Amino acid sequence: MTAEDAGRPPPARPAEVRRHWAATAVPWAAQLAVAAILLQTLYFKFTYAPETAYIFEGRGGRPAATAVGALELVAAVLLVCGGRWAALGAVLALGLIGGALMTHLTSLGVEVKDPKTGEGDGGLLFGLAVAVAVGALVVLAYRWRQLPFADRLGGRP
Repeated sequence: MTAEDAGRPPPARPAEVRRHWAATAVPWAAQLAVAAILLQTLYFKFTYAPETAYIFEGRGGRPAATAVGALELVAAVLLVCGGRWAALGAVLALGLIGGALMTHLTSLGVEVKDPKTGEGDGGLLFGLAVAVAVGALVVLAYRWRQLPFADRLGGRP
């Protein structure tokens, strides 16, 4: 550093260079993956497929399945909106999937049996639930400061 440079600030870099590309790509990849999983399961909830009927039997039946499906649809839409909306969608998805995971672990089991054939799904639904939970946590790891109440949890940038 020369005497001339001592009083000068460092050269400014463009804003798009300052933020690493992964800080954009990783949360978006997680958001899209979680939204895709949530949207894929809606058909079964809204049509009350036999697998869904088995899962929600004794847990509120068709109205509960439809309500969960509607909330999953809202979460998926919020996730693809990006920014603050994605953070809210991740919170909603994490809350919903937390209930699903607890149901699997306490009463349903990791492997869900097909009520007609008796064959198990090999833990597919449980695996998808875990993937949604991990994806939602990744989104929140990147976007928690964009939540409306984040200023009370640790400050806004």
